[in-house]
Amino acid sequence: GKMQEAVRLIFRDDDLLYVNIHSLHKISKYSGQEGQMPSMSKLGSPEWENKKSRVKKQVKDIAKDLINLYAKRRTAPGFAFSRDSVLQVELESSFIYEDTPDQAFATADVKSDMEKSYPMDRLVCGDVGFGKTEVAVRAAFKAVNDRKQVAVLVPTTILAMQHYQTFMERLGNFPVKVDYINRFRTAKELKQIKEQVKSGEIDILVGTHKIVGKDIEFKDLGLLIIDEEQKFGVKVKDQLKNLRVNVDVLTLTATPIPRTLHFSLMGARDLSVIATPPPNRQPVTTEVQTFQEEVIRDAVAYELRRGGQVFFVHNRVGEIDSIANLIQKLVPDARVIGAHGQMDGKKLENIMVDFINHEYDVLVSTNIIESGLDIPNANTIIINRAHMFGLSDLHQMRGRVGRSNKKAFCYLLTPPMSGLTPEARKRLQTLEEFSDLGDGFKVAMKDLDIRGAGNLLGAEQSGFITDLGFEMYHKILDEAVQELKENEFAALFETDLAEKVKVLVQDCTIETDLELLIPEEYVSNISERLGLYSKLDSIKNEEELE
Repeated sequence: GKMQEAVRLIFRDDDLLYVNIHSLHKISKYSGQEGQMPSMSKLGSPEWENKKSRVKKQVKDIAKDLINLYAKRRTAPGFAFSRDSVLQVELESSFIYEDTPDQAFATADVKSDMEKSYPMDRLVCGDVGFGKTEVAVRAAFKAVNDRKQVAVLVPTTILAMQHYQTFMERLGNFPVKVDYINRFRTAKELKQIKEQVKSGEIDILVGTHKIVGKDIEFKDLGLLIIDEEQKFGVKVKDQLKNLRVNVDVLTLTATPIPRTLHFSLMGARDLSVIATPPPNRQPVTTEVQTFQEEVIRDAVAYELRRGGQVFFVHNRVGEIDSIANLIQKLVPDARVIGAHGQMDGKKLENIMVDFINHEYDVLVSTNIIESGLDIPNANTIIINRAHMFGLSDLHQMRGRVGRSNKKAFCYLLTPPMSGLTPEARKRLQTLEEFSDLGDGFKVAMKDLDIRGAGNLLGAEQSGFITDLGFEMYHKILDEAVQELKENEFAALFETDLAEKVKVLVQDCTIETDLELLIPEEYVSNISERLGLYSKLDSIKNEEELE
């Protein structure tokens, strides 16, 4: 007989169902949160259908809120910023790197949003180190040129300082006053800053959640830039909601948001994605190693020989000093310093500044460095007990190195492999395989996709995703948004709807006894084969076939 491939589905009580490769569009792969097993359904029971319709109803409510917010924003009076000034052009041409195409698009998107008469709400999403901050600097400068103030909200104290430095570096030659507040500023400094913000003397204020608090009054706030919004608590988010209606808002995030989600969210939020790494960046060489002194010694010594610096991440505050001493013993001429979030603020800030200024070679710290620290000279990161971190944390930490054109290294140290859980092993292998910039990020971030989606729409979503898996949830979200656009909010989306004529796809199956399969010798990896089958199966028209 002729061979055809099929997918075998196992239901509760070990019932089997074989699905022909023509019908793959009827099933979707389950990817939920790590470590949670979905419950199986019985073959032929309505359980699954009920789950789907329940989620659809709730998703529709959430999507409705989002679209309502969007509609409200469209009609809210905002400030229309003027076209680019001479100074703006000068600032942009002083950028030392070439803009990547994505960066240029994102900048253009943001600027055209600012020039519109209703408030902007744009999310710029890009992998670690892909130049989102530059987009923010340009937007801020544009606002200041129209005599408006800018607030830059960041999740951590160290980031506040880092962003402040970036803004100072980029805007130092222009008539702009930038300042920052975090928990390290003295009461006297704070008082002065508050007065200057109120009088309009300070143009750009960078800071942690304090800057949206009640006691800070802006003379004329025109733009709010939020870095990594999902890291803020509910209280801060509520304060933001009130600000949001009339002020232009630009949100930056490194949490990858799957491309497909954009479309479903287009109704609610404007999105720009920076997916291309800056030119001449090299992938970070990533190795998983058992914790051994010589591995550490060689890695540190190599980095110091080429004049670089090393991050050593160890997530137990109490052991930071002993690890620092160990490194000092292994590499006697290294200047080693330890840091963690429970230190006295001023001290921590000073250590960071010293490290940035290369007064130390090795920084041993907890993962306070994961978000946004930018030290181009540090090109080796050693992460101890790497099996204790999630994929996204590891990815974020690895993004701290390889930010210049030097080759960078990331060592993931673990106890002997035999002692690790299968999940931990899988995570580490994923990172080792996908050291590429940007593109591996899509694959390696499978579990982040799940989180990213939940973050965008609010926490309650991740529960649905656990129930249905990401792909299924996705289909449902898409349908819900589409239905809302066509019915309740048709007036708002007239133009979109006119362009998209709805095509009803009919299922058509051709039964044949021909041998229909991708031969094993052609694609040996079974999950690749399945991927190709399902890609072919989801094609709706000839254009997609091209």
